[in-house]
Amino acid sequence: MYRASLNRCWTSSTDSNMMAPLLLSFGHCSRHFATLRPPTGRVQCHMADAARYHRLQLLLTLAGLGLSLAYLLALIVTDGGQVLARAAAGITPARWGQVALVALALGVGQGVLGLPLRLIRGYWLPRRFGLLHQPLTGWLGDQLKAALIGGALGLAAVEVVYALLALTPHWWLVAAAVFFAAQIAMTAVLPIWIVPLFYRLTPLVDVGLRDRLLTLARRAGVTAIGVFVADQSRKSRTANAAVVGLGRTRRIILFDTLLAEFSPEEIESVLAHELGHHAHGDMRRGLLVNGALTLVTAWLAALALDGGVGILGLAGPADPAGLPWLALVALVLGLVQMPLANGFSRWIERQADDFALATTGNASAFVGAMERLAGLNLAERRPSRLKEIVLYSHPALERRLARAAAAAKRGGLA
Repeated sequence: MYRASLNRCWTSSTDSNMMAPLLLSFGHCSRHFATLRPPTGRVQCHMADAARYHRLQLLLTLAGLGLSLAYLLALIVTDGGQVLARAAAGITPARWGQVALVALALGVGQGVLGLPLRLIRGYWLPRRFGLLHQPLTGWLGDQLKAALIGGALGLAAVEVVYALLALTPHWWLVAAAVFFAAQIAMTAVLPIWIVPLFYRLTPLVDVGLRDRLLTLARRAGVTAIGVFVADQSRKSRTANAAVVGLGRTRRIILFDTLLAEFSPEEIESVLAHELGHHAHGDMRRGLLVNGALTLVTAWLAALALDGGVGILGLAGPADPAGLPWLALVALVLGLVQMPLANGFSRWIERQADDFALATTGNASAFVGAMERLAGLNLAERRPSRLKEIVLYSHPALERRLARAAAAAKRGGLA
């Protein structure tokens, strides 16, 4: 599934691994649902567990967000940025080195402060609800790898911004273009550099299923170099599938939990949804939308940074002491844009669902796959409409099932 969303922590997949978002979210009570039916029995049990789980996840996420805001505000009102900048200047005269030291101090401080909440939200809570069985050491190892990758990318982004700040008043325009190019590059290298750091990938040994899925991909106009299996079962029960990469790096990835729990028809239906994103050019559309949002964010951040120079006593917009202020502005702007990004994401997800139904002609398999995914991933079936609009990158499960039932009725699908 295309991951344009800014709010992965609120989507239906609940894998605690921080890199699971890169493999998307399609979102066990029963393994035998083939038609849409009233939520009774085990489904009611699932709904109650999912509601509790997502309520706790939301509370913990909001607490983490509040902690981040408080941390940045505290640094701003106490002139913490100035303190960090002076300390950095005492270590190195190089401006890029000062920026790096301030950014590292800022990031490490926030990471350490938020670790207890992340431990509860990402490890303890999923284990409490039976989603996660990865040992704590393995989970911490994944968190460390994700932090190092994210930290390196974040540091590079900060260095680009501050280098441009010193060169041109139109830094925000150039920065947005650089970040747009970086998104394309990351999409290409994701399956060959990033995913293997978190999963062991092996070729699918079921030749019949492999050929069936590759044939489906060709029917959708998508060329993939192969079908690979990720060892998700050693971490979690959650199931998923993805089509990742660009050109010669594009491949199909299936979680081994998907192979263990789903019929070939259901796996085909899940993959057809993913192929729909590629057939519709959602990666291109998503990059353009993200690029536009990045451009607006950079422009507004430039205005805020210029306005903060006098208020915060900065030497200029390129003063590293302004980094806490810039981080706060970026965080707030990201939150403001979240409903827009999620609205776009839900729109393309609906289109991908329609593509899966039209391509496979098997509504029963689609509904069965959705029900099974919902159970394994503990997806919330009926979030409030406001919650869905603001926080969800995918349509609510009940809406997707109802749309599938309507499509089946119109098209006479099985």
